Amino acid sequence: MWMSVPRRGMGPPLSAASFLLLLLLLLLLLLSLSAVSAASVGNPEDYAADEAERTAADNIVFDDYRGKGCVDDSGFVYKLGERFFPGHSNCPCECTEDGPVCDQPECPKLHPKCTKVEHNGCCPECKEVKNFCEYRGKTHKILEEFKPSPCEWCRCEPNNEVHCVVSDCAVPECVNPVYEPEQCCPICKNGPNCFAGTTIIPAGIDVKVDDCTICRCHNGDWWKPAQCLRRECLNGPSLS
Repeated sequence: MWMSVPRRGMGPPLSAASFLLLLLLLLLLLLSLSAVSAASVGNPEDYAADEAERTAADNIVFDDYRGKGCVDDSGFVYKLGERFFPGHSNCPCECTEDGPVCDQPECPKLHPKCTKVEHNGCCPECKEVKNFCEYRGKTHKILEEFKPSPCEWCRCEPNNEVHCVVSDCAVPECVNPVYEPEQCCPICKNGPNCFAGTTIIPAGIDVKVDDCTICRCHNGDWWKPAQCLRRECLNGPSLS
């Protein structure tokens, strides 16, 4: 029979329950350390896959055309010295080591009467020029001559402008001129004349307007009243 002999300097012996509890705590601690170690190491298969992806990414080579060529908007590659249209400009560009160098020309001015302009090229281009004149609601061809009224003579000029000349009528030699259709200036159908009072008399002759009065038109001054001589029937003639 075993007997426990008390020893000096030591505490009371552990009971069976305490010993089992201590052993359980130690086992839990070992399991925790094992889980942490496994998590830090990871799955070897996952590690191999990640490594393969990194290796494949490192092996991708991206083309670098700097100093070797030029690329347009659609991805087409041009050699150094080659001319091309990059897509954002209608002007041609030349591929250089510094990139595309595009033309910037001084485009000619468009005709002020241009009615149709195309922008397909580097410079806008006039495709149709107005080749007629407009005057008082009517159109006339270039170099066409026309009369919008009896007193006007007009011409459609090459610059699409209408130039007109208005007739300058002379002073009529009568007091009763008339206007004939399609004639600009009035005419004296009965020749020169003037007024003698309220009577119109022909020029160049003496006209007896009553029993005692003879009148004559002034030479060249048709608008002036006639010069008349009034004769008194009993006392003789007198100039009025």
